[in-house]
Amino acid sequence: MATYIVTGTGTGTTTLITNPRRISSSLIFPHNRSYRFWTSKTFRPIYASVSASPAPVTKPDDLVDTILSKHKRVAEVAQELQRFCVDEPMKCPLIFGEWDVVYCSNPTSPGGGYRSAFGRLFFKTNEMIQVLEAPDVIRNRVSISLFGFLDGEVSLKGRLNVLDEKWIQVIFEPPELKVGGLDFQYGGESEVKLEITYIDEKIRLGKGSRGSLFVFQRCKP
Repeated sequence: MATYIVTGTGTGTTTLITNPRRISSSLIFPHNRSYRFWTSKTFRPIYASVSASPAPVTKPDDLVDTILSKHKRVAEVAQELQRFCVDEPMKCPLIFGEWDVVYCSNPTSPGGGYRSAFGRLFFKTNEMIQVLEAPDVIRNRVSISLFGFLDGEVSLKGRLNVLDEKWIQVIFEPPELKVGGLDFQYGGESEVKLEITYIDEKIRLGKGSRGSLFVFQRCKP
């Protein structure tokens, strides 16, 4: 029977094992350490490691880079970024400018019916842009492709009403569709409410009244 010696990098991690099959690894291998195994017959090292959880990201710049990489933890990182938001984001001049919609937890929210399962059968969404102009104008623009070869655009113009230091209300005019040689308005007015949860030079985060999470990235000039 071989005897195994286990050594670790911390205090109290040297252990003799005569029958390793009967020993639970959770009892002898603390987390966050690396181990080497030797047998008394050959003394050839066998390496093993216990993985540790990654260090939490806490700096705003790191959180912004993480959320822009379209990491699976978007909602979690967005929640963390709220701690660094300015007190009154609606009074922050950084809110104005041209923004690219890079993420939405509800994919149909930014493009409406064009992003629904039925709409995607005919329309391919190429780009979704939101422009905020001082003092209270907002423009949404969705670039589409009909059947994959006929380019078009859906645009909405709205008025922005500030409800409090974080919440805004936007009342949009009927949408305008441009495709091929056609250019016309259809439907009626629409209304949305959005909470600004974070803003800086790179990104803006928003949450809709129904809980949809939006990530906007500032377009490069």
